[in-house]
Amino acid sequence: MENKKELRNWLDAFGLDHPLVIAGPCSAETEEQVLKIAHQLKDTDATVLRAGIWKPRTRPGNFEGVGALGLKWLQKAKEETGMLTTTEVANPHHVELALKHDIDILWIGARTTVSPFMIQEIADALKGTDKPVLIKNPVNPDLALWLGAVERMYTADIKNLGVIHRGFSSYEKTKYRNNPEWQIAIELQNKFPDLPLILDPSHIAGRRDIIFDLCQTALDLNFDGLMVETHWDPDNAWSDAKQQITPATLVQIMKDLVIRKEISESEDYQNKLQNLRAKIDIADNQLIELLAKRMKISEDIGHVKKSQNVAILQTKRWNEILGKMVLEGEQVGLSEEFVLKLFKAVHQESINHQQTILDS
Repeated sequence: MENKKELRNWLDAFGLDHPLVIAGPCSAETEEQVLKIAHQLKDTDATVLRAGIWKPRTRPGNFEGVGALGLKWLQKAKEETGMLTTTEVANPHHVELALKHDIDILWIGARTTVSPFMIQEIADALKGTDKPVLIKNPVNPDLALWLGAVERMYTADIKNLGVIHRGFSSYEKTKYRNNPEWQIAIELQNKFPDLPLILDPSHIAGRRDIIFDLCQTALDLNFDGLMVETHWDPDNAWSDAKQQITPATLVQIMKDLVIRKEISESEDYQNKLQNLRAKIDIADNQLIELLAKRMKISEDIGHVKKSQNVAILQTKRWNEILGKMVLEGEQVGLSEEFVLKLFKAVHQESINHQQTILDS
């Protein structure tokens, strides 16, 4: 698969003067609920109505979707409002039913993207379709797996493709339900700059109060659109109540978002940017040199440990370093999340260097 301008054709065809907005409830609950939300969204920036029809939960016993019945509700919402419709499909049977009910856009969920077997079955069922197919990132932070799913669809002669960034699961507790790991989406964007990239802030956030900030970050990173879970009564939603917003809140978010220019031709801007980038380059070089010095010290420590037959990992010392660095980071404006990621990476590299010494 190669990057081509044609990858954007389906999105450009909408002729929007704002990012694509896909909105609607996490789950279709009743016909009344779907229609009410659709009518509240029809005169907003939302072009596409979303609703989950099949909703297998992490643990059984919770509401798992109304099934195929909900597809008729989406059809009726489309007839009454003119909005396009989209839902998640997780197997060939879902694909067959969604196509039968003329769903306009299909998306592949994160739990499905992790399985090349299932992705291939869905690709075979969709072979040659002209309907856009959007692929969410896999649950785990694996860019190759994400791109592999896109490539399987492309190989099945599905040319109207896009990806949805919904964050990645982590065993660590953070302020997010799923860590954004923005660098993975950025790397995908660098490889395929014309492949439409859409943010799902609802699943990253897990709570409605940080939806706006995530949307603004996505636009600052040149994302093409947003998929926001929207419910007329979010507190009483049958699934994922905490992360859904009202249509009125969505309208306000779209008003408040700042869409920035990709570049400025101003000479003053270019001069300032060039100067600051030169400073960044110098700082980056110094950073590499400092890390190299640190690893040399780690190797010296490795020699000392080897001479005394001492284990590499010293948990007490490691915890002391982490605690100290988090506090010092906060004092200079670095987030705890960043400091932890940075020093865990540094620590792992130090262990690798010491392991090489012990094995030699």
